[in-house]
Amino acid sequence: QVQLVESGGGAAQPGGSLRLSCAASGFNFQTYIMNWVRQAPGKGLEWVAGISQSSTVTNYADSVKGRFVISRDNAKNTLYLQMYSLKPEDTAVYYCQAGDWRGQGTQVTVSS
Repeated sequence: QVQLVESGGGAAQPGGSLRLSCAASGFNFQTYIMNWVRQAPGKGLEWVAGISQSSTVTNYADSVKGRFVISRDNAKNTLYLQMYSLKPEDTAVYYCQAGDWRGQGTQVTVSS
C-alpha cells in the first residue's frame, strides 16, 4: 500500500536549519508531483512547496521562498525539504503529499 514516511523534524532555534525527508513506497514515485504542506497549531493546512516529476520545476509559498529548498531523488523514492533561517512561525507538523496521499507528518518546533 502507499506509504509516505516523513522524518528529520525536531527542535531548532530561530535562524537554524533542518532537513526533512519523506520516504515513499507503494506507488510510482517518479510520476508524481510532490508537495510539502504544513499545519501550525490551531490552523489549517498550508501548502509549502512543490516539485515536478523530474525536478525541473519547483514552487514555494511566499512565506518560505528564499529560505526553503525542495528536492527529490527518484532513484531513492525520497523527497526532501531543506529549511534554512527558520522562524518561530515555521513551527508546524510537516507532511509530504502525493496526489491525495499524505504521510503522518513530522513536527518542527522553532523557538529560542
